[in-house]
Amino acid sequence: MKQMYIVTICLLFFYTTVDLHAQRNTILLNDNWQFRFSHQVKSNQTERVNLPHTWNAQDALSGKTDYKRGIGNYEKPLFVSPDWKGKRLFLRFEGVNTVANLFINGTHVGEHRGGYGAFTFEITDRVTYGKENSILVRVNNGEQLDIMPLVGDFNFYGGIYRNVYLLVTEEVCISPLNYAAPGVKLIQDSVSKQFARVRTEIDLSNGASNSKKLEVKLRLFDGSKIVTESNRSVQLAAKTISKEEITLELQTPHLWNGRQDPFLYRAEVTISHNGEVIDQITQPLGLRFYHIDSNKGFFLNGTHLPLHGVCRHQDRSEVGNALRPQHHDEDLAIMLEMGVNAVRLAHYPQATYFYDLMDRNGIIVWAEIPFIGPGGYGDKGFVDQPSFRTNGQEQLKELIRQHYNHPSICMWGIFNELKEPGDNPVAYVKELNELSKQEDNTRPTTAASNQGGSLNFITDLIAWNKYEGWYGGTPAHLGKWLDEMHKTRPDIRIGISEYGAGASIYHQQDSLTKTVPTAWWHPENWQTYYHIENWKEISSRPFIWGSFVWNMFDFGAAHRTEGDRPGINDKGLVTFDRKVRKDAFYFYKANWNKKEPMIHLSGKRNIIRKKKEQTIQAFTTAAGAELFVNGQSQGKAVTDAYATLTWNNINLKSGKNEIRVVTTDRKGSLSDSFHCRLE
Repeated sequence: MKQMYIVTICLLFFYTTVDLHAQRNTILLNDNWQFRFSHQVKSNQTERVNLPHTWNAQDALSGKTDYKRGIGNYEKPLFVSPDWKGKRLFLRFEGVNTVANLFINGTHVGEHRGGYGAFTFEITDRVTYGKENSILVRVNNGEQLDIMPLVGDFNFYGGIYRNVYLLVTEEVCISPLNYAAPGVKLIQDSVSKQFARVRTEIDLSNGASNSKKLEVKLRLFDGSKIVTESNRSVQLAAKTISKEEITLELQTPHLWNGRQDPFLYRAEVTISHNGEVIDQITQPLGLRFYHIDSNKGFFLNGTHLPLHGVCRHQDRSEVGNALRPQHHDEDLAIMLEMGVNAVRLAHYPQATYFYDLMDRNGIIVWAEIPFIGPGGYGDKGFVDQPSFRTNGQEQLKELIRQHYNHPSICMWGIFNELKEPGDNPVAYVKELNELSKQEDNTRPTTAASNQGGSLNFITDLIAWNKYEGWYGGTPAHLGKWLDEMHKTRPDIRIGISEYGAGASIYHQQDSLTKTVPTAWWHPENWQTYYHIENWKEISSRPFIWGSFVWNMFDFGAAHRTEGDRPGINDKGLVTFDRKVRKDAFYFYKANWNKKEPMIHLSGKRNIIRKKKEQTIQAFTTAAGAELFVNGQSQGKAVTDAYATLTWNNINLKSGKNEIRVVTTDRKGSLSDSFHCRLE
């Protein structure tokens, strides 16, 4: 973890120095905001907060179903240097949930509708130079019928929960106003092991009252080495925005190859006027090619890659969705420990910082918009009105334009668990699918379904949320259903977008007994069994292009009344605070991360046993292990095809018992142990 933090600091320093050299100044504005709710109209009712911030970290996470959903006001003074006269000023917000209205010195600047994409406003002509100016952001997370999402099995935290930046540029700059995209779009027109052609689109903006002759240069770096470069002259008219193109070609490119070799070039675009650099943007470039086969699954750079995936929500205990870099870093580290190589970032666009981590660590990403159905709850995820349709289109454009350059992203998600009765979303999903192709014809679209119908046959790929063995059925039903679907529709590319079961680390039992999902009893050993049996069904079917555990971490859902406390969806493999890895986590680690030798005894938290005769289970990367109970050998077991060891009919003595396993590998033994009491 320490090394990861050092890398993060170095990268932040690098990008800061680049900005300064290029006359673009990026200033973080996270500290010292004054916050109040809109109903607090009396004087002296504000409190000081730092960003990222949400006002729902306490009420929503306590299981209060009517947690505060309304308007919160954030205000901050900003001194605008007189030296900035003649430059351009922009405010960039990385994430505000759900509606944000910006005021400068009491004057309305603009509104953004949508809680998960970044947005940028220009304030050049709204400020007074040489004086303090007032920034006021009025944030509303109230329920509205024309902003995605309408429903969801998660919390709709209100607040400015990601970073806010002031951008100071020259009058001519690479525009930050194209849906808050970086202004440099790296289009991989052709990529193979032998050759790559990258077409770069650059958004140039001239805020000056006269035309400017510019030199636009594109350089591609491998570390500090310039691999190739190209430049062109541009005459940019006054008060205009222009999209310019530069194409680069490479022979035998170094490919971005997932976890095996997540190599990134650095694409640097510089614009100069009269020999002076006036702006510069650097973007990662991971060259790769991939395809998904309806019979054989996912292929990266021509090689089959089984996707060992999880889903991730962007919240955690105590802070809600107001995550800081160290929170993202920790989530990544836990995923890498388990052997994850793919992630579905559900159910909305997540922080740019996290997509950057996915790029640098070679994890395949499913990124999606928050077009979400009700699941097993009331209401509906689609209202057929023009304002809702427009909002969804805008959020899809934001997602694709802001995150287009991330090589980790390999599919765009269009919807999750929609229903056709009532306002039927089929025609609208077709519109979104077509819009995705207009924005990006290099990536396939996908969706997560939980029912039949024509919705399932619109996107390029399709995946299903299947909970066989939790919400009814058995894991064997999953295998039967998959085989029938593949036989009926061999042309479609089938994935599993969600599968999972709830578990509390405080709920332990000797017997393997299924619970009721909505009950206050979620035994951990049932979750472990569920994942073992579901993984057997999934991993034995190569036509499944990807599968994603629901969920990597427990997450907040105020309406949930189940498990060991209200307000939590406990299907995570790791607890909400990231402190405890559940037994199912170690099952996947043993199966997915063969580089890290390990053995883990399942059921260690079940320290009070009721039955004398027990089944002892362990997960390991080793070929086998020996079990000892109270120092006496109970025999050796051979690891099965799913990294599991099992000893049946093991007798405990009354009172305290020591359970210990030791691997039988000659290269060096591993062990694990715990104590329990038989009562």
